[in-house]
Amino acid sequence: MKNLKYVMLFFLSLTLMVSCEEENYEFGDITAPTNLQVSAEIVGLDATNPYGDGTGVVNFTATADNAITYKYSNGGSQELAPLGTTSLSFTTQGVHTYTVTVIAIGTAGNSTSTTIDVEVFADYSPPADLTEMLYGDGSKTWRVKAETTGHLGVGPADAVTPDWWAAPPFDKVGLGVYDDRLVFNSDGTVNYITNDTAFGQSGPMDQDFGTPWTANPGGEYESYPLPNFDDTWTLTAPGGQETLSFADKGYLGFYVGGNHSYQILERSATEMMLKIIGTDTNAWFVILTSEEEAGTDYTLVWADEFDTNGAPDPANWTYDLGTGDDGWGNWELQNYTDNAENVIVEDGFLKITAKATGNGGYTSARIKSEGLQEFTYGKVEIRAKLPSAEGTWPALWMLGANNETVGWPESGEMDIMEQVGWDKSRTIGTFHWFDNGTNAGASYGESLDVADTATEFHIYGIEWSAASIKITVDDVPVVTLTNNPDFPFNADFFFIMNVAMGGTLGGDIDSAFTEDSMEVDYIRVYQ
Repeated sequence: MKNLKYVMLFFLSLTLMVSCEEENYEFGDITAPTNLQVSAEIVGLDATNPYGDGTGVVNFTATADNAITYKYSNGGSQELAPLGTTSLSFTTQGVHTYTVTVIAIGTAGNSTSTTIDVEVFADYSPPADLTEMLYGDGSKTWRVKAETTGHLGVGPADAVTPDWWAAPPFDKVGLGVYDDRLVFNSDGTVNYITNDTAFGQSGPMDQDFGTPWTANPGGEYESYPLPNFDDTWTLTAPGGQETLSFADKGYLGFYVGGNHSYQILERSATEMMLKIIGTDTNAWFVILTSEEEAGTDYTLVWADEFDTNGAPDPANWTYDLGTGDDGWGNWELQNYTDNAENVIVEDGFLKITAKATGNGGYTSARIKSEGLQEFTYGKVEIRAKLPSAEGTWPALWMLGANNETVGWPESGEMDIMEQVGWDKSRTIGTFHWFDNGTNAGASYGESLDVADTATEFHIYGIEWSAASIKITVDDVPVVTLTNNPDFPFNADFFFIMNVAMGGTLGGDIDSAFTEDSMEVDYIRVYQ
């Protein structure tokens, strides 16, 4: 309820417009590629190592006249290489000769092919802790670590961190990223569980996956219908760099094409940070974890269902009364009371009613669980219907339990829901704290379009852990803050529910205002 600060991925398609009249269209010559040339560079090949350094990696380069893209085929696995260059890993122990078919593809699917033989030595044996990390006893399941900053990112090709962009927590909710799962198997296979949707750059996805279907037609990024599928994986270490390669799509939550080989930049028993060079020649990053998201299994620890008529349960709620200093610090115009006309539990709902007094004043109520019901971490759901009148400022929020001792904003504040007085089609989620670096108060918030807030109940929620705090409406994220030990959001907080009149976010009050209410069906806390 304090002042806010809102901190607010080549596919070229040709569409034929066919009329009822016959017309002739000229598309130019349809010509098969010619002069296909392929070269192979075995990594580590020298006078001492005539078949390479043992990593089994070979870099290929193909050129042809009139070629649009290239495809490499080896032992049943195929890989597209739009620019003609790719790296293939051969992992059978010892020196072996492999035949690689290279296809140059031109207009209308016309193609030319050739083969090249490479004799390669492979003796790389991945360390036991690496294979243990990937598949363990066979029960490990990997996912994109959505809750951490930089779980997706991009930078220049030589970068080892996402220098240009690092995704905030849960940045791609609803796009087919966070529900994907991978299971690595000891036989070199991997199972992809995509839940029928993949997300990534439109160009590489349209080119590699087939006929496009986009959620963002003509856009740089798209959601794509990709059923569950299986693939094979190999581990190599060219130049000492541990590398995870896939024979087919190499889809790890966000598709950027490339040679489907990921450098393992960092790893622990349950997490790894990977880097791939995409079709666009940029470095793309992804963080995978084999741990399920913290807080997915909750138990109800406290609730008020507001099912007993009368005053709010005194075991759960007390009151802020009066006008506060400077209208509770926001130039609000109401006087808070504990009168039944302003706050009552009735017919299964808590009703907080703001009323005009008839003499230019207003009364309302502000109840709080301070000293009664206080919590650190968990998931909160508050089902509520909001007032519609211009000038009303409803809020469902949390304040640090040490507020009386350290003051605000040092105590921290988490606004699960606020709504301005002049726009009843949006709600706001905000965090407030004291920033030691700038020696000043700091805020971070976002808003979300929410229809029918005054006529329909919605669930206003917060998921709060030591790693992140996410505010939602009907499970749709509004804003997510990466938590850290320096923030005040790692101790007990209590709840506040109120309807203010006017002030900073209430604005001008409708001159015809008489009264309006916020109704709360329940508040539930899970941990």
